[in-house]
Amino acid sequence: MNTTSPWLRNWPVLAIMLGASVWGMIWYPLRMLAALGVSGTVASASTSAAACLCVLLLRPRAIATLRWHWLIPTLGFTAGITNLGFVWGTIHGEVMRVLLLFYLTPAWTALFAHFILRERLTWAGAGLAALSLAGAMLMLWSPRLGMPMPGSLAEWAGLAAGMGFAMSNVLIVKTSRVLPDMKAEMRTATIFGGAAIFSSCASFFEAMPAPPAGAHLATAALLVCALGFVLATNNMLVQYGLARVPANRASIVMLFEIVVTALSAWLFAGETPGPREWAGGACIVLASALASWVHRARPEPLDGPGDEAERRNRSRAMV
Repeated sequence: MNTTSPWLRNWPVLAIMLGASVWGMIWYPLRMLAALGVSGTVASASTSAAACLCVLLLRPRAIATLRWHWLIPTLGFTAGITNLGFVWGTIHGEVMRVLLLFYLTPAWTALFAHFILRERLTWAGAGLAALSLAGAMLMLWSPRLGMPMPGSLAEWAGLAAGMGFAMSNVLIVKTSRVLPDMKAEMRTATIFGGAAIFSSCASFFEAMPAPPAGAHLATAALLVCALGFVLATNNMLVQYGLARVPANRASIVMLFEIVVTALSAWLFAGETPGPREWAGGACIVLASALASWVHRARPEPLDGPGDEAERRNRSRAMV
């Protein structure tokens, strides 16, 4: 008879849900940094650097598992696109529209996995990709604007972030197969470190607002450190959940982020999606949920010592 308490049995799911809640509200402290005079690129670089440092301080033994391979800088580069696109988009655009464009990952993942992981692109995968793109077109279409394309730089940033996130996920799988001895924490540090370097380089091309000074500078520094700690610990918390929850179930639980984002955007930013946004968003969320169901129905064979690490490391190092 199973004597484990329901709380302990459900804790991995709660850990993933808590992680999704953090990601759904992270846009608000980022806007606080922007209000203090910290630009999007600087916010992305500073919070990522703080998170990378925090991971290395909490898990110093992981550093010894780092090995050179071309996948390492590539993973850092795609993570940088993901991070900066998400941060810049949520600061300057409508949070829900940016997030829904970000969640077009089923479409991009199917394509990237086909070419990089040599996974066969099935009719089901192609159909889910088409459903995601149809949802985006429905959300973005306007008789006045014509073509269903992102209408602002912030929306383009959200779209690029989603593509970068899909590529990062595929590269994490590839890295876990090629470098199976590399610790999960070291991959997380690589993602945050790559995001910090990429955003630092991008900051040279952004018009900087007046930097914070005095009390504002102290508040901004404290907020950056707090965000770095939250992001690092949140990532490791989600890794704990992903190691104990089936991937298809975890993917559905992660969609809780959209619910939290919608509520926080309504409460703190006064954003209320219209009928087209709801309909398009429903298509995108449905495609994400069905993608996890298809994954369960068509399990991939394990083919190497890194496959257990692969499931452990499909966590999201965001921001």
